[in-house]
Formats: sequence, structure tokens, C-alpha cells
Amino acid sequence: MKLDIQSIRFDADQKLIDHIEKKASKLDKYFDNIISGQVFLKLEKSEDRMNKNVEIRLEVPGNDLFASKRASTFEEASDEAIDALTRQVKKLKEKLKSK
Repeated sequence: MKLDIQSIRFDADQKLIDHIEKKASKLDKYFDNIISGQVFLKLEKSEDRMNKNVEIRLEVPGNDLFASKRASTFEEASDEAIDALTRQVKKLKEKLKSK
């Protein structure tokens, strides 16, 4: 799966990018028809510690899957978003299998 990672209002370090790519690559084992993915890392201007927002959109045949999570670290937010997408991918696969 081709993954495009964009950081908004900051520069993401290679360690964070590698972490996201490693976690997202596991989605392929649940559904092998994922065409591509877009990851948006946003640093919100806020006094709140939960100011790291991760949005992930996966392009799959027929529609797109989307998850957005906010946490105190980008790693935590990306893990939560990928977990949400894992559930969506499994649900989609079951739906396609039952047709």
C-alpha cells in the first residue's frame, strides 16, 4: 500500500513516519485491496495536552475508509486511528464476503 504522510504546522521526524508506516502496513494482512492511504498529522494550537490530531483516509475499491483521532502524542493518536481502521477494514471484508 502506498502511504502519503503530510504534517501540518510542524515537521514530522523520521521516527514518527516509520512508526506510522509500520503500523499501517499491518492493514494489508486484513484486506489486500487497499489502493493507497493518506495520513494528515495536525498540531492544533491549543493549551490542551490532547492537541495532536491524526487523520487517515484509506482508498479501497468502491469507497474510502476514514478515521480521525486526537491524543497527547502522535504515536498514540495514530495507533488509535489505525485500530479504528482495522475494525472498518474487517467489517468491509466481511460485508464483501457475504455478497
